[in-house]
Amino acid sequence: MMRADVEESGLRLHLRTRGRERVFVVPQARLDQLHQIATTVAKAPFTRRTWRELLFFVLAGLLQVVGGAFIVVTMAAGTALVVTFVGLVVFAASLRGARGIGGWHRGLARSLLDTDIEEPAPFVARPGFFGWLQSALRDRTSWRAVVYTLAKAPLVAFGVWFALSTWLAAFTCLTYPIWGAHTNRPAEFGFVRNLFSPGYFSVGTNGFWHGLFIFVTGVLLFFVAPWTMRLVVVVDRLLMRALLSPDAVMARMRTLEQARTRTVDASAATLRRIERDLHDGTQAQLVAVAMRLGQAKEKLAAGDIDLDQVRRLVDDAHRGAKEAIVELRDLARGIHPPVLDIGLEGALSTLAARSAVPTDVTVTLQDRPTPAIEAIAYFCVAELLANVTQHSQASRASVSCVQHGAWLRVVVRDDGRGGAHSVLVGSSSSGLAGLGERVQAVDGHLDVASPPGGPTVVTVDLPLHA
Repeated sequence: MMRADVEESGLRLHLRTRGRERVFVVPQARLDQLHQIATTVAKAPFTRRTWRELLFFVLAGLLQVVGGAFIVVTMAAGTALVVTFVGLVVFAASLRGARGIGGWHRGLARSLLDTDIEEPAPFVARPGFFGWLQSALRDRTSWRAVVYTLAKAPLVAFGVWFALSTWLAAFTCLTYPIWGAHTNRPAEFGFVRNLFSPGYFSVGTNGFWHGLFIFVTGVLLFFVAPWTMRLVVVVDRLLMRALLSPDAVMARMRTLEQARTRTVDASAATLRRIERDLHDGTQAQLVAVAMRLGQAKEKLAAGDIDLDQVRRLVDDAHRGAKEAIVELRDLARGIHPPVLDIGLEGALSTLAARSAVPTDVTVTLQDRPTPAIEAIAYFCVAELLANVTQHSQASRASVSCVQHGAWLRVVVRDDGRGGAHSVLVGSSSSGLAGLGERVQAVDGHLDVASPPGGPTVVTVDLPLHA
């Protein structure tokens, strides 16, 4: 005898056997979890994802059969003719075709599975026919596509036996009352044939209850089939990410190329800024100084000396020279802050002392970073403290610079209003995007945590040696 009591904490089951009563308690959290699982299983056959996965498997399986046959035939022909020059050409053509087949697989995954497999670098051939031949034979992406196409053959066979057979059996059983009036049982193959014992679908007679039994079996398989196919697609997705996306070497080369491009662009922008500042600021100041001194010289050479006027010209020239010196000092500080000559700890302490927001500084370093890393860390802290002063409405800030092995971690925290974001171009936090590019140029990482209402925490990780 069993009795169930529903309580706020969960479900209490009372089971009485042989005069003894046992109590089982199922927590509410577990009941909610079971309800969520049951809902997911019940909705699976009616979701868009399920039918797109089924379509993907069918189309990708057909593509694998055609592509696998093409690769096997051309590779075999190339092997047979390898002693001649024609064999190398056939090998190259086979590899170029395999690269195209890999691209079609990525396209299917992108359009049907919403899985974006990163595209490898495009094929670049050396000049001339022999250059093309050498480039095709040494193309790593093509060889990886060959491995994927051959490795997918057993996966497709397993998918047909395990997943596609379940779908076909579900459809056959569901429609059995319509077409199976003159047969004892539907066709069986694959996983369903191995799952059920022989003669399972022949239970009873050909009457109503026999058809109803097969229909109920079809309903069961209809809810099981999406998960068998999902398992196969998950394995295929992992295989594509491993073999059809750029390998570690190519991905590293692409990252370095992007970092080099950003560094070159940043250097060019810095040079243009320096040129503009020199032309529009310091040069104009020095021209004005030269003009005033020239006027003073003409007054002195004229013989009729107006000392007050000459004094004013000299005072203006002196004031302009001092302003030019200040501008040059600021410009030089923007190129390489002289305060970094005493080390990063002193430089960060100087920045904190200049900040309008009270700032605490903590620096713990065992090894001194390279000058390039010190400069990046300095400019990052300077930009972040400037953002704190201008936008955060904070009352206090802190700067932490700690060495972790071969890495330097710089953390700038404030108790302001938050809301900073590294990609809000044109907003008050748009400078963070530039900092992120500067940090990524040396394989560093910038992370911004700034929920509305604060606090804001910006973490910069840099290698000690660039």
